[in-house]
Amino acid sequence: MKNCPNCKSEVEDNFNLCWNCNYSFSENKVVEFEDVDEKQSVKAIDCLRCKVPLAFSGNFKFHEGTRYGIFGNVFEAFTNRESFDLYICPKCGKVEFFSPEI
Repeated sequence: MKNCPNCKSEVEDNFNLCWNCNYSFSENKVVEFEDVDEKQSVKAIDCLRCKVPLAFSGNFKFHEGTRYGIFGNVFEAFTNRESFDLYICPKCGKVEFFSPEI
C-alpha cells in the first residue's frame, strides 16, 4: 500500500490513480475528467497504454440468464441486467467499460 500525497488515502501499489481524489502517481497531479457532451455524458478519457483519447462506442446492455421456452418472459424478471458505456482505444484496441451516470 502507498499513500496519496494529495489526500493521504491508502492506495493499492498496482493502482496509478488515487480512488479518492484522482491524483495520478505517474503525472504527479490531480487528473480532471471532463464531460465532452452533456447529453450523453461522454467522458474524455485517455488510454492507459497509448495515452490517446478513447473513442465512445455507445451504451451496451447485458443480462445474465437464458430464456426457457414459453416461460421465457416470466423468467426474465429474475435475471440480472446491467448497462455499461463502452470506450475503445483507436490505437491499441483496448476496451474499457464504465457504469453510466444516473
